[in-house]
Amino acid sequence: MQNDLKDELHNVISGKSQVRYGAIIQTITNYLDDGTQTSRNHPQEKRLKKQEATKLENFVSKENLWINNIDFSQYISEGAEQRVYLKDSEHVIKLNDAIYYLFWKDYFINLLLHNYFFSDTAYKLLGFTKENDILYAVVQQPFVAITENTDLQKVKNFMIRNGFENNRNNDYINKKLGIILEDLHDENVLTSKDVLYFIDTVFYLTEDFWDKNK
Repeated sequence: MQNDLKDELHNVISGKSQVRYGAIIQTITNYLDDGTQTSRNHPQEKRLKKQEATKLENFVSKENLWINNIDFSQYISEGAEQRVYLKDSEHVIKLNDAIYYLFWKDYFINLLLHNYFFSDTAYKLLGFTKENDILYAVVQQPFVAITENTDLQKVKNFMIRNGFENNRNNDYINKKLGIILEDLHDENVLTSKDVLYFIDTVFYLTEDFWDKNK
């Protein structure tokens, strides 16, 4: 069962299987793919990510994916990795510079995994923008109206039922799949009418994810 799911996730990342709003994200992921696996440690991280960003910007220009009409007056909040703006009564827009990831490719894989596991809050990649020479992905996501505070024990129970174990604080790991999901605190998992909504996820892949023998 887990092996079937791992195969399906490999197909989602490669573009062989569809996922909600996945087409453009899969295209960009494949465009940036240099044949290496994602990693959380690399000795030449900054230089390589800068080269990758240049390659990504070339693609954005070629495909006319630059966005210049963001209404910054609709600012809601921000965290270390992104800023959030209200688009309309049903959607928010998020600007993310992929700071949590060594490479942009890892960020796009995160989007694909989020859209696979949490399709009710799927990210729709609208395009890209630059500010102070920093590249940002511009994504749209459903607006979640909070009706009660999130019970982190319910989050933990949900994750355990789906094969993840709590390895520290609000971080989880599925060792069989080789997937880490971090930072599931009460600002990244919201509750509306007793339903959990995962709005900001940070997925990482371990070496076990790429090992098809595990």
